Amino acid sequence: MAKKKTESTTVEEAVYVLEKDKKNPEPVEKKTDLSQNLVTQTEDFFENPKNRNVVFIGLGVVALLIAGFFGFNYYKRTQNVEAQSLMSPAVFLYEADSLKKALNGGGANEGLQTIAEDYSLTDAGNLADFYVGAAHLKEGRFDEAIEFLKKFKSNDLLVQARAYCLIGDAYLEKDELSDAIRYYKLASEYKANKFTTPPYLMKLALAQEKNKDLEAAIATYEKIISEYSDSMEGQQAAKKHKARLEGLTRK
Repeated sequence: MAKKKTESTTVEEAVYVLEKDKKNPEPVEKKTDLSQNLVTQTEDFFENPKNRNVVFIGLGVVALLIAGFFGFNYYKRTQNVEAQSLMSPAVFLYEADSLKKALNGGGANEGLQTIAEDYSLTDAGNLADFYVGAAHLKEGRFDEAIEFLKKFKSNDLLVQARAYCLIGDAYLEKDELSDAIRYYKLASEYKANKFTTPPYLMKLALAQEKNKDLEAAIATYEKIISEYSDSMEGQQAAKKHKARLEGLTRK
């Protein structure tokens, strides 16, 4: 009897396992079916000529973009080297105050204006904008000076602030005082330091005084005295001009 009971129990266990398997099939089979479906769908997708064309066009566009990026960077580097070699004699002429030759060139030498226009995408062409603008300012062509100096962009501590100051000078010459003040402020605030900031603040204060804003000018002089007391401007000019303006405001 015990043997029959054991056999019956074994049969019951087998039936229970089979029923359980029916209710909870192995996940591996599901994964296999899912993979097969994905493969089938992918094959169906690529069997459609339109879908194949879309994929190939997309891959082609990506390849062209990558090639274009590297090609443009290579072109830009070679153009920059070429522009730098052309700039050397033009900058020498600029420093020697041969401004017309520096701007327009002559003989085998390219002028700064041509370099600025033909190599505008390069660092050298960007620097040429600065020189061209500065040369126009010296020659009294203030609108041209402003145009080229505004094109110039740099992270350099000195040159970008200098460009802002020169734009302010050009506006001051045009008697456009609000714009002059704005650019003198930009010059004085750009990476402020004890060497270049005090003279730019002096220009700002003088423009503010010319614009009849004496309170603003006094505040600017006070800033020079308090923050840049070791500078020549802080020790002498700012104190003198501040006292003068304070005398005017008391009248």
